[in-house]
Amino acid sequence: MDLFRSVRAIAGASESDGDGSQHIDWDAVTTAAKSATDAGSLELTPADQEGYAADVRDARERLRTVGGLDFDVPETIEVQNRHHWIDANVATFRRVMRPIESEVQVAFPHATRVINTGSMTFVLSFLASHVLGQYDPLLLAEGDASSKAGIRDDTGDADHSLFFVHPNIVAAAAELDVDYPRFRRWIAFHEVTHAAEFGAAPWLSEHLESRMEDGLETLASGGFDRESFHDLNVAMTAVEGYAEMLMDRAFDAEYADLRAKLDARRRGGGPVARIARRLLGLGLKRQQYERGARFFRAVADERGVAAAAAVWDRPENLPTSAELDDPARWLRRVDP
Repeated sequence: MDLFRSVRAIAGASESDGDGSQHIDWDAVTTAAKSATDAGSLELTPADQEGYAADVRDARERLRTVGGLDFDVPETIEVQNRHHWIDANVATFRRVMRPIESEVQVAFPHATRVINTGSMTFVLSFLASHVLGQYDPLLLAEGDASSKAGIRDDTGDADHSLFFVHPNIVAAAAELDVDYPRFRRWIAFHEVTHAAEFGAAPWLSEHLESRMEDGLETLASGGFDRESFHDLNVAMTAVEGYAEMLMDRAFDAEYADLRAKLDARRRGGGPVARIARRLLGLGLKRQQYERGARFFRAVADERGVAAAAAVWDRPENLPTSAELDDPARWLRRVDP
């Protein structure tokens, strides 16, 4: 890590990067976040490479069987280091933030740009050191295949992305004192459950992105679209909850100990880490897991796992906030 280079990149944030953005110097974010973050080792043994491929392949087949879902995973599973993850997610954040950057005017643009560049650097460098895996149906990142470990699966689909941050998985398994191949497999199953959801619901990514864009555009004009952010939260609660329920039924080993240890790890850490999690809303994500999982477990217990998949048939089948707390009400309305 080179913290001096990171600070220098933030302080030197330029006034414009030429594409119309005003409030964040994304090139400086990339440089600063990488300078503040150890890339980590990406030396995969043949057993590692086969392990990732086998875990994803087995997860896909098991989830298809248990969930009654027809879906594929990306052709190439990217096993990344932390710097690769930063590159990929800078592209995503840059696209998401464009509505605000292009419309909001500020009194002190250069100072605002430096502050925002520093804030985004903090977010990405923190997450890069903690994210274990990521399924992204929206990200079409172009990368140098020689700089990442691409594990090919010829039965997959190329229009979505599945990432594993190898140094974080290895470090977390050691920190939690759990078997690394078992932990890696559990992470793979969790991320493939998200591929199952988006594969079963071709409309879902556009639905989530439109809600986000509506909310951001309103923010850019000085307002707050409560309905858009409420809808986004409810939809993400369904996404996370369904994944949790499907993991319960599909994973081929007991994993309560892994969940308990990982939850304890997320609650722990130093004061900076705890503040960062609070600021980034990571506690809210855990609440989404728990609330959504209670809903889908009740539905699956009542009608079966395959019936719960009716939530992905069309946008109108997403549960409302009230239905998340009253699954019987959703069952009466949707009648899967």
